[in-house]
Amino acid sequence: MTAPTRPEPFGVELRDVTLSFGKDEKRPALDGLSLQVRPGTITGLLGRNGAGKTTALSLIAAMRRPDAGTVLVDGEDPFENAWAMAGTQLVRESGDTIAATKVADSLGYYAELREHWDADLAARLIDLFEIDLRKNPEDLSRGKRSALGAVIGLASRAPLTIFDEVYLGMDAPSRYAFYDALVEDYTEHPRTIVLSSHLIDEVERIFEDVVIVDKGRVLLAESVESVRARGVSLTGAAAVVEQFVDGRRVLARQRLGSTAQVTLFGTLDETERTAATEAGLELGAVPLQDLFVHLTREERS
Repeated sequence: MTAPTRPEPFGVELRDVTLSFGKDEKRPALDGLSLQVRPGTITGLLGRNGAGKTTALSLIAAMRRPDAGTVLVDGEDPFENAWAMAGTQLVRESGDTIAATKVADSLGYYAELREHWDADLAARLIDLFEIDLRKNPEDLSRGKRSALGAVIGLASRAPLTIFDEVYLGMDAPSRYAFYDALVEDYTEHPRTIVLSSHLIDEVERIFEDVVIVDKGRVLLAESVESVRARGVSLTGAAAVVEQFVDGRRVLARQRLGSTAQVTLFGTLDETERTAATEAGLELGAVPLQDLFVHLTREERS
């Protein structure tokens, strides 16, 4: 197989993609899903379990075709496309290692497969995560298998690298070591990275763009900076709060005696912020994790 000769990051686009796994399904796994991943960014693909994250990533990685719609990787249909497949590295929680081999052999396989493989980086990460090269990957603990997948994904330096919740088996110190290693290597060797997760409070610091998926559809797709600006909390006298939010999109309400707190989805301009402050309301930012919870809860209600 001919490997890519250019290191430019790949972009991704899905247009009105639909996919079902059986006629008896109450709803398709992907239901007219459309999204874009800008080349050279770290994009977070966020969603609850069963939201469609893994299914969408399997299409991008050319593991299956959609029932309808268009999938493009670097401007081309990736399915049975040697160029797109050679430049795309998908790593799942299982680690995507080669069965019945030693860890060292699995690394050797990917070293041959990926043109931009960095053996020195792989060796450093193997030491960092304390992975035994002599073991069969199937004999590793769940956490070590996940860490091995992270090593493969980072050391591949593929133009498009996809981590499908690869870190779920890791303990907290290992997860944070992975996040730090990812950011450090991405800064030195830019490429397109897609990171699916529901551990948003841990990983939002590394995202540039974010896509929130629920029930096979995209609820929101923006830069992290824009998303954070879209949420605001208001706290104050309940009557004043309710008067201020009348007609606005309210994601959540909390009441404690005569005090209320409301989470709004939408930006407030300077005039509106001034009016809220003068009315005695306290304004606050809404963490991405909270926005995610409220948006997906609203979608399911």
